[in-house]
Amino acid sequence: MSVETKVDFIIVGQGLAGSVLALELVKRKKNIIVFDEPEKNRASLIAAGLFNPVTGKLMTRTWKAAELFSALRFFYSEAEQVIKKKCFYPMPLYRPFLSVEEQNEWMGKSAESGMLDHIEKVFPHSTYGSDVNDYFGGLLLKNCGYLDTTAFLSGVRQMLIGSNCFKDVYFDETKVGWSDHEVRYEGIRADKIIYANGLGAQQSIFFNQLPLRALKGETLLIKTASTFERIYNRGVYLVPVGEKGVYKVGATYNTKDKTGATTAEGKSELVEKLNGLIKVSYDIVGQDWGFRPTTPDRRPVLGAHPDHPNLVIFNGLGTKGVSLAPYFASQMAQWLCGEGEIEKAVRVSRFY
Repeated sequence: MSVETKVDFIIVGQGLAGSVLALELVKRKKNIIVFDEPEKNRASLIAAGLFNPVTGKLMTRTWKAAELFSALRFFYSEAEQVIKKKCFYPMPLYRPFLSVEEQNEWMGKSAESGMLDHIEKVFPHSTYGSDVNDYFGGLLLKNCGYLDTTAFLSGVRQMLIGSNCFKDVYFDETKVGWSDHEVRYEGIRADKIIYANGLGAQQSIFFNQLPLRALKGETLLIKTASTFERIYNRGVYLVPVGEKGVYKVGATYNTKDKTGATTAEGKSELVEKLNGLIKVSYDIVGQDWGFRPTTPDRRPVLGAHPDHPNLVIFNGLGTKGVSLAPYFASQMAQWLCGEGEIEKAVRVSRFY
């Protein structure tokens, strides 16, 4: 007779969403088992991990910026101590202006309530001209930075392996069974199964009706003799990746290309935008790609399946996963532990 293992939660996927949620549940003394195939986590692994409270073509304050950025600073600083790896790098971000009109607009915006918390300084003249094309000055933002997603994910994985709660195997949901108030999977009994597997949920027989969309992004890896003391972002971002003088450049946004490969078109687009941003010479040393899980309203998806309350989803973090994950993983963990509610804007029920 086989011996069953009893845990509180099974997590499917150890990308950014699954990793952050795993740490939140472990912090609450919950027993978990995480299933993952690391090679499938391309979106999390290729991401530059950039976080920035003022984003988009119109450069507006990110939705729930105050809550999100307070949560992420606390979470990632604490996570470094838990996983014993350096991965969180607060760093100012500089966005050059393209015209006098844009410069004047931001001189006014800098006094607006809500923006004051995120603007370090508005420069009316070229300030970092040895690095970038900023003939009209630029905007220096604070509360920005990046998460080294590779270091973070590997650190969480090693912690899970060390606690004997990680399985590097495919999760076959056809083997899921129910009995009363729990689920069973290959000798494991759990209160709930949490799908945090990004676009893998599209193949789920339970969650394939959700409007998760694949947004393809391509990035370049460049090497330069210059060392930048801030993140540059205009058309493309330029984010350090660890090794001195090596930076990740990205990203393209393509909803139509479903090919699992880098493209000449993607490279050409990134090079053109990069050349418009920086002045220094560089060598391209790599190119990568990944699919981000997005939703029509650009909000995450949290909550239980309407017909199977033991099956839960934590997904749809899209291009702002580093910013969104800590706040909403904490909210989901509280809800899973019976300590709170999931806010209406992100509930999975909006799609059923």
